Amino acid sequence: MPLHLKNAPTKTFADTAQLDVAERVRGIIGDVRTDGDAAVRRYAEQFDGSSRDSYRLSDEQVDEIMATLDPQVIADIEFVQAQVRRFAQAQRDSLVDIEVETLPGVLLGQKHVPVQAAGAYIPGGKYPLTASAHMTIITAKVAGVPRVVACTPPIRGEIPAATIAAMKLAGADEIYLLGGVQAVAAMAVGTETIRPVNLIAGPGNAYVAEAKRQLFGEVGIDLFAGPTEILIVADEHADPFFTAVDLLSQAEHGPESPAVLVTTSQTLGEQVMDWIERLLP
Repeated sequence: MPLHLKNAPTKTFADTAQLDVAERVRGIIGDVRTDGDAAVRRYAEQFDGSSRDSYRLSDEQVDEIMATLDPQVIADIEFVQAQVRRFAQAQRDSLVDIEVETLPGVLLGQKHVPVQAAGAYIPGGKYPLTASAHMTIITAKVAGVPRVVACTPPIRGEIPAATIAAMKLAGADEIYLLGGVQAVAAMAVGTETIRPVNLIAGPGNAYVAEAKRQLFGEVGIDLFAGPTEILIVADEHADPFFTAVDLLSQAEHGPESPAVLVTTSQTLGEQVMDWIERLLP
């Protein structure tokens, strides 16, 4: 019989999830399409509790936000982004333009042409997901996209300073303190103050994912991302600290993201649980 050191909650996200996600998303997109900025503001106030003169942050505002961060946070972001940028550049360098003459006067080839504008959605309604800024903005800029629009919501009414710093340092051309379906719709269809983009990338909750699904075709998207999940199989030789970090790094995506450890060592399991409690705060 398997021994359960810690059980999952009896109710899962799927048990309590809203069944009318698609219909609600369709209504919000329609309102943004019809009412533009007024609809964006209405939904930002309703869902984010955010009412601002402008949801786009100026360069001066971004600098002020970044100034509140510990210099070590900035250094950490810069270090991570240097690694992402280096590999993204290696990927771009591997995409070679070619042209061949297969018959006299018959020229065939391939060119890699970046889109003119990309939207990066950086989730964070409950918790900051700073890494999403590295993965969506840096890759677009390395690809040569001239205009990258980045959106992230406030977290419980507060500006996510580290996420804003990551967006700026990654090279975002426009930064909006805006989340949810209203952000995705604004980037896709455009408003009076937000010019539409050609492609939207980045993860999000069920509503964001549904918005991308409904808008696909009118705008390009990266993929349909489901809830994150992780299963680790480990024996007594595994490092309990790294095991705990791997579990937490995926569980932080949201309450619907299951994280499971299967181990042949009760000692390891108990050590991992101890590390999780220590690291979780």
